[in-house]
Amino acid sequence: MTQHPDVFDLPGMAWQRVSPRLTTVRLISAGITLALPLAGGVVLAVLVGSPWLWLVPTAVAALAVWTAVVVPRQVRAIGYAERDDDLLIRSGVLFRSLVVVPYGRMQFVDVQAGPLDRWGGVAKVQLHTASPSSDAVIPGLPPEEAARLRDRLAARGEAQLAGL
Repeated sequence: MTQHPDVFDLPGMAWQRVSPRLTTVRLISAGITLALPLAGGVVLAVLVGSPWLWLVPTAVAALAVWTAVVVPRQVRAIGYAERDDDLLIRSGVLFRSLVVVPYGRMQFVDVQAGPLDRWGGVAKVQLHTASPSSDAVIPGLPPEEAARLRDRLAARGEAQLAGL
């Protein structure tokens, strides 16, 4: 059996990881999203009295447990690496992704953080290119690192456009 090279794990590449605080932010967000269906399912099962209706809150609780297991692995799988001519972003556990964004293709870079992100001390850097399908995002960066990366990527993009 022949070994195939792993296209997602380039040899000699120094991958930067995102903050583990992103795990907490994502778990809280999932908890908020799942709380309403869980509570509604419990209330409905109690009021109607049918044992079959307990399947709804059971399924929501199972989804919450699955989320608590999967989210930390997903966050650990997110990474980025700066090369001379481009930025690499990888993510995913089951469905892996590797995005390569040439600095010369970047139109602008912005930093975003919602209320939960700010509470958790994380932000995301979004790179915009001419093609809407090639926009790339690096979530879960400490705000200082997000600002540093934004400025560095913008400077590299300008240098590439100028032909330096």
